[in-house]
Amino acid sequence: MEMIIQASYLIAAAFFILGLKQMSSPVTARRGIVWAGGGMVLATLVTFAAPEITGSEQAGTNIVLIVIAIAIGGGYAWVSGKKVAMTDMPQMIAMYNGMGGGAAATIAAVELLKAVTEASHDPTGNTTIADVLGADVAILGILGAIIGTISFSGSIIAWAKLDGRLNRSKLLPAQHIVNAFVAIATVGFAVAIYFSADLNTIIIFYALALVLGIFITVPVGGADMPVIISLFNALTGLAVGFEGYVLGNAAMIIAGIVVGSAGSLLTQLMAVAMNRSVANVFFAGVGTDSGAVTGDGSEGIMKEIQAQDAGILMAFASQVVIIPGYGMAVAQAQHKIWELTQLLNEQGVSVKFAIHPVAGRMPGHMNVLLAEAGVPYDMIYDMDDINADFKNTTVALVIGANDVVNPSAKTDTSSPLYGMPILDAFKSDNVIVIKRGRGTGFSGVENPLFFADNTKMLFGDGQKAASQLIQAVKELT
Repeated sequence: MEMIIQASYLIAAAFFILGLKQMSSPVTARRGIVWAGGGMVLATLVTFAAPEITGSEQAGTNIVLIVIAIAIGGGYAWVSGKKVAMTDMPQMIAMYNGMGGGAAATIAAVELLKAVTEASHDPTGNTTIADVLGADVAILGILGAIIGTISFSGSIIAWAKLDGRLNRSKLLPAQHIVNAFVAIATVGFAVAIYFSADLNTIIIFYALALVLGIFITVPVGGADMPVIISLFNALTGLAVGFEGYVLGNAAMIIAGIVVGSAGSLLTQLMAVAMNRSVANVFFAGVGTDSGAVTGDGSEGIMKEIQAQDAGILMAFASQVVIIPGYGMAVAQAQHKIWELTQLLNEQGVSVKFAIHPVAGRMPGHMNVLLAEAGVPYDMIYDMDDINADFKNTTVALVIGANDVVNPSAKTDTSSPLYGMPILDAFKSDNVIVIKRGRGTGFSGVENPLFFADNTKMLFGDGQKAASQLIQAVKELT
């Protein structure tokens, strides 16, 4: 039976890897989710036959508890997943990722408490956690506890920021210095756990790790949330892998390594896309009050355009490039934008979609929205593939995006965005920006594109503005 269980775990791990590979392309992403989900179902079912479950005196109780946990967790995920709006998908990803980190930390806590109980049977009181678990298991268990706990509390803060429930950039004066002291204290108690078997030490350790996750995430700017979500995803995978070693579970080890490595690579790619290091993301605070730069009126005047005129301009264009941002998600305008695209195609206009790697509130956010609306994958271009084409573009339509088209990232060395690669919308003959108001974007950095001579502002809700553009184009047919 043990051989069958381990073989099943290996097959489940293969499903995870194949699923993740297929998720790398929008064309096969749905199939990848099915493969990965199948692997999880297999791993879960096989766990019911594990000796640790069926071979103990509490086998019946264990199985009942597992079924109850699956029913509660799976039921909630099923209901909430079907009800969640696409605009809230980043919050859900952050929350679920935090749950994964919390689960890994809980596994570590259970094993540490078991070790404390066993060590308490030594009348000399000299038995340590390392003696009970073994040096390698103790080290990886404690590391998984730190990482999982930080990922848990940090992800909750990320969820609160994305959901608009927390807008603070710091909790205490000299927040980064405080963070350093908390981090040192956490590591200190982690070392103390290894060389002791004291329950109070474990409790203080977990409390410090929870606080550390909160403290290091609060100063992170809102514009950096996609990177942070990706980083916490990598940390959760790493924690799961460590705890898989503690439990001797091959499926957890492989799945954790795959998730951790994929999350690490994605985090690095997104940091490169912003021309910043991961450390800079944590300490610079772009998107906070400290990083905000607002206009003083010297940039110029925003020139407004009416939907009728914008529609005519687009209908007679040779090429239109649409640049979506989070504002499109908020307005749920992706379906209207696709309808507009189809009308423009009928008019003989070439239409492309340009996606920046950090557009939206999570990696791939805009791709998901456009796919939901039915936009073909071959119309969606990454930044590196589309930038050279802007000089041949009649109209660049920016809907709900700000920072990813901000030319100050190329020209203003004092800008918090300086050095970040952007979509070169400013090189188009005309730029039309659909925006709800005249304020700055999510990072709080003023965008000189909005004041450029070739830019016109179409103010209003994204879905309403798209509907007006559709009507304007229809009147020409």
